Amino acid sequence: MAGKKKNSKPKTLDQPTASPPAEEASYFTTSDVANNGPGSPMLQGNFAGPPTKDPSSSYLTGSDPEISGDGTAVIKSDGYLEPHREYFGQRFAHFKRWVRDIELSEGGIDKFSRAYESYGLHVTAEGVRYREWAPGAKEASLVGDFNSWDVAANPMTRNDFGVWETVVGNTADGQAGIPHGSHIKVTFVTGSGERVYRLPAWSRYVTQDLTKSPIYEAVFYNPPQRYTFKNKRVVPEADLCIYEAHIGISSPEGRVATFKEFTQNMLPLIKDLGYNAVQLMAVMEHAYYASFGYQVTSFFAPSSRYGEPDDLRELIDTAHGLGIAVFLDVVHSHACNNVEDGLNQFDGTDHCYFHEGGRGRHELWNSRLFNYGHHEVTRFLLSNLRYWIEEFGFDGFRFDGVTSMMYKHHGIAYGFSGHYDEYFTGNTDEEAVVYLMLANYMCHRLYPGFVTIAEDVSGMPALCRPVPEGGVGFDYRLTMSVPDMWIKMLKETRDEDWDMVQIAHQLTNRRYQERAITYCESHDQALVGDKTLAFWLMDKEMYTNMSDMSPLTPVVDRGMALHKMVRLVTCGLGGEGYLTFEGNEFGHPEWLDFPREGNGSSFHYARRQFNLVHDENLRYKYLYRFDRAMVHLERQHHWLSAHDQWVTLKHNDDKVLAFERGGLVWIFNFHPTNSYADYRVGVAWPGKYNVALCTDDAEFLGHSRIDASVDHLSTPLEWNGRPNYIQVYLPARTAVVLKHD
Repeated sequence: MAGKKKNSKPKTLDQPTASPPAEEASYFTTSDVANNGPGSPMLQGNFAGPPTKDPSSSYLTGSDPEISGDGTAVIKSDGYLEPHREYFGQRFAHFKRWVRDIELSEGGIDKFSRAYESYGLHVTAEGVRYREWAPGAKEASLVGDFNSWDVAANPMTRNDFGVWETVVGNTADGQAGIPHGSHIKVTFVTGSGERVYRLPAWSRYVTQDLTKSPIYEAVFYNPPQRYTFKNKRVVPEADLCIYEAHIGISSPEGRVATFKEFTQNMLPLIKDLGYNAVQLMAVMEHAYYASFGYQVTSFFAPSSRYGEPDDLRELIDTAHGLGIAVFLDVVHSHACNNVEDGLNQFDGTDHCYFHEGGRGRHELWNSRLFNYGHHEVTRFLLSNLRYWIEEFGFDGFRFDGVTSMMYKHHGIAYGFSGHYDEYFTGNTDEEAVVYLMLANYMCHRLYPGFVTIAEDVSGMPALCRPVPEGGVGFDYRLTMSVPDMWIKMLKETRDEDWDMVQIAHQLTNRRYQERAITYCESHDQALVGDKTLAFWLMDKEMYTNMSDMSPLTPVVDRGMALHKMVRLVTCGLGGEGYLTFEGNEFGHPEWLDFPREGNGSSFHYARRQFNLVHDENLRYKYLYRFDRAMVHLERQHHWLSAHDQWVTLKHNDDKVLAFERGGLVWIFNFHPTNSYADYRVGVAWPGKYNVALCTDDAEFLGHSRIDASVDHLSTPLEWNGRPNYIQVYLPARTAVVLKHD
């Protein structure tokens, strides 16, 4: 059960196999479905889906603008794609065949992606109905506490498409035949005659008792009272400021924190900082805690480590009440290799949900790879996305491991040079790419305003262009090379040698018309084997010199200054959205390391020490204040969605970088010792400028060398290619953001 190895990234810079038409899905009156019916709290708000289309729909007539084109419109925004016009046409035709096949065989993608309403266990008027796809099994039965694990008590019947079904009748007094909290399994007789036991693939709640076994147990979740949503869903804002968080580590205590604790303690903090979205990691159930959530075993179950499913609903509902969108870190790139409590060898075969043989295995992650070209696998995955939206109210997805999905080599030992032939040749896994197109198409069509983010290091062109144009359809990609740049500079380059041209290039090196989420550090940079940005800057002095009662040493002074400047220039210039990983906003020390055999199962580094920022005697509060001021300034000026970005100055000798964005002028002096009086900077707008934010303010542990009351009047003379200039005082290791009247 090895965890996902996040350091195995590549270096930075077809017909769908559709099954015959499945039998018409049965939709039951269950406690779950009843809570999500028309007019229920879950469907009030912005994301109510459309009705299922009928056979005369525009899908089949070809008049639907989503599929009426040929998939080559994306070439208009990138001429280098012209030699690959045929590829884009074929890929889009592949996508259209999928959409039309789903329409003909299933009644439309809306209905097709609601399989969670019929598969798995559901309470109906006649009893608890259980349905499962296991085509390789010869016999099947449902067992558990409710029938004393008797394999003969509740046998299942199979249809022509490998779907098994049974009904556990109600009790004499009309109660559900399976009591809430019962442990259950499905047992199969495989093609070889072996009897095997598995957790239902659509399990919604699974638990682990380490005093008995590390193997998870499926639990029938049917509480008498279900959580009722109180708030409407949130349409994510155009200026995304994302707070990335892991529920389990969101406490200074050495233990697993809970959904309820996150709701009570973390959401108010996120709101105070000004972030308008929270991205939750490791929610989908994973047997191995140290995998950081990237070895999923039960795709429909919120991790029981943190509490019950209704606790997650309460968290998301509370966030919505605060105006905070909630994103889920989705892992559809691979699945845990576990057999007894995972999907591997589910029906006794090697190829139920996955490719068989080597194509179905990720050799670095020791995990299984989905068969995205299979009709039933696509049903499972698309329904998984709909489930998290409909049942819990998520407002967006971050798709993990997109690079691994899109290429047959999975990015292993492959260095992308940026040549377009690397993206549109035999290297590309077209089935996976078309699945991602379907997923984005579904999310955006059914839920206008829904956000999808791709974790991709390859730089795939058109990844973040709309599906109707021929793109893959993501709203954003992560700028994964930006944090790599900062860490590399801190490790290898003296302050005096920092290259302003390289910094500006890396922060602005984004594909035209493709939005990006930028960041200085995410969870990747904090994992064991690396350190947080603050720890790279200040290292051991964070243990001894972070108290206001101790002298401000040169190391801490430098570290605090650069920590603020690096975050500010990244947020200001690096993308169309901004992300931080929890705790890093206040300079969290050390690294992340989850309990495992190699560290004596210690929780010492599997926590976030928020007590540090709440201690008024410590200096962490200054970085927290600065991050808060920066994010709130963005909320006022909306530079992340602005289009007026212009790099004015990149002066390597002076170590000065200046640019315009969002109607603001940003000036950075990275020089470790040199301060400049009356430094001339070109500006676009004539008039008066004054300070909007300064890293050197005393409230941020600066030296108060810039007087915020001073007005800077422009001179109408061209400078740095701009029609006007202003003159400013630039102390060493200081950044200032100016606004104009």
